[in-house]
Amino acid sequence: MKLYDFDGMFDKKLGDYIAKSAGKYTEAEWEDAIPKLYKQFGDTYIKSVGNTPNGFYAAMSDAELISALKTHLKQDVPVSEFLCGAIESRNAVELLLPLLDGSTDEREYAVNLIGADERAVKKYMAMITDPNADEDFKSRLADNVKQKADFVVEEAVENYDKGVEKEFMLEIMSRSIVPSEKVFTILINEFRSDPENIPMHASYLAAYGDTRALEYLLDKIDEEGISFIEYKELLLAIESLGGCYDKKRDFSSDPYYKLLTENSASVADILGKIE
Repeated sequence: MKLYDFDGMFDKKLGDYIAKSAGKYTEAEWEDAIPKLYKQFGDTYIKSVGNTPNGFYAAMSDAELISALKTHLKQDVPVSEFLCGAIESRNAVELLLPLLDGSTDEREYAVNLIGADERAVKKYMAMITDPNADEDFKSRLADNVKQKADFVVEEAVENYDKGVEKEFMLEIMSRSIVPSEKVFTILINEFRSDPENIPMHASYLAAYGDTRALEYLLDKIDEEGISFIEYKELLLAIESLGGCYDKKRDFSSDPYYKLLTENSASVADILGKIE
């Protein structure tokens, strides 16, 4: 399969254009122009290719596009947005799924191109539980799984019960839509038993959307020992569930509150001088 480094071609053309236009544009203007130039390059006829970058990939079958992606990665040839865009325009999820068992680069591209498609979420769940997987990569997988949480909520509960990636499982469970007494009980118990992570667990209860959580949130926000950050997150959760909390609180001695108010004052001073 013939490979083309379209990004390299674009960079060369751009470099020549910048050299010819020296001093004509500011750095900010170039930053605005480059994405537009790149998009235009996708429809620019290239004699050595016999086609435009977009046209070159449009002529390929789904299988050929996936093969091209794998070959680019294997031979360390930059993967252009034109190739990715062509794959995204097709219904090629089934062809991309095997890449989730491939090299690190293949997995990265596969997840980016598949996204939150329901055909991949169970595989994503299995990958999240891999103890050797990178934490940032697991987080990206979880972000996709959350969008289709009801497809894997049972697996999430099972993993939680086994102590496997509990935080990811809690986050996924909190995004499920179909009501579950088991999930609600887990989220409430975690909220009540983990005082070190009140904001995080409050956000899970807010995301889950069960208004029965309001009584627990209101009890917690009324405690004297909570920090300003905890107060703000609890208030957001309460309001998102349709509740309200109007009691005046004094956080003047809270370090974060002091930092926030001092910075706000500084910004106000600066804006006042500008005006």
